[in-house]
Amino acid sequence: MRKIKYKKGRKVQPTFLEYTGHHKDIKTEMQLFVYNNDELTECENLKCRDMLNSIDLTKINWLNIHGLNDMNIIKEIGDFFKVDNFMLGDILNTIKRTKVEEYHDTLFFNIKSLLPSNESLQLNVEQISFLLKDGVLVSFQEKRSDFFTHIRERIRTHSGIVRTKKADYLLYILLDAIMENFYITIENEENIVDELLNLSKIDINPRTIEKIEKHKDNYSFLKRAIIPLRDSLHTITSIKDDNVFNAIEPENYSFFTRLYQKSLELLEQIEDDMATLDSATHFFFSAQSHKMNEIMKTLTIVSAIFIPLTFIAGVYGMNFENMPELKAENGYFITVAIMFMITIGMIIYFKLRKWF
Repeated sequence: MRKIKYKKGRKVQPTFLEYTGHHKDIKTEMQLFVYNNDELTECENLKCRDMLNSIDLTKINWLNIHGLNDMNIIKEIGDFFKVDNFMLGDILNTIKRTKVEEYHDTLFFNIKSLLPSNESLQLNVEQISFLLKDGVLVSFQEKRSDFFTHIRERIRTHSGIVRTKKADYLLYILLDAIMENFYITIENEENIVDELLNLSKIDINPRTIEKIEKHKDNYSFLKRAIIPLRDSLHTITSIKDDNVFNAIEPENYSFFTRLYQKSLELLEQIEDDMATLDSATHFFFSAQSHKMNEIMKTLTIVSAIFIPLTFIAGVYGMNFENMPELKAENGYFITVAIMFMITIGMIIYFKLRKWF
């Protein structure tokens, strides 16, 4: 399993634009939704030269970029919206921590989106970034995915209230869709955790503990992804009365409060599941220790039984000439009978003491 760490990755200068993610073969494409309560215009495969004429600042604009490899397109978008290079650098640098900030009336938000891969032991991660400015929401995705398919359909079919709200509400429902992926990921992990917990009770194969440790790594990564998200949402909700984030309407802060509560729920679930995995680990080692104790007890009992038998055999194997038993006609049978009775007696004694 590829273990993803925020702090690992090639260092990039803050003012130097370079995509650091894994999807370097994805072509950069743009999709634009321009809508209000009455009208909707959708543009696929939009070119930068057509962006100026397509965006209507009297309506809500959602510009979605798939693929972050074309630096010319990224720079043109930055120039069009007057976004500083350090924000563009944060969009392209996928090892950056989740954060939210507002600079020159542009709200920047990036987040890690997670989904399990077909291989149940590995998590796929994608960084998604947002710029919110003057009624325009720009989202940057590393590749095409189905995170926002249902939101596009809601906009197209005028379902719900999305077309009656402003761009900050659109940002809320996009973040909410990403957080739903966390729930899906955790639910899939929980199913595996339950299986591992049951397996640890019946199987002490070393591969069981290996699987447990791998899923602990998954939960650790989930936790590292959600904690900065929780902190960012707390920043938004805690300073709503200070008018710090001008891009967010006052009446829409309550939606971001809901996201903050969801982040707390996710962390509680993760802590609970990690405790379950710890229990599985302890049970596995306890079962392994118990089995080892049983083996050692059996070996000890066998050794204890053979100690007096070995002693008797050793005495009569010394071959002294003056040992009267050596001349006895039935000495062999008497000695074997005594050994047999000692063996039976010790077994009965061990049974009475409940040593096995």
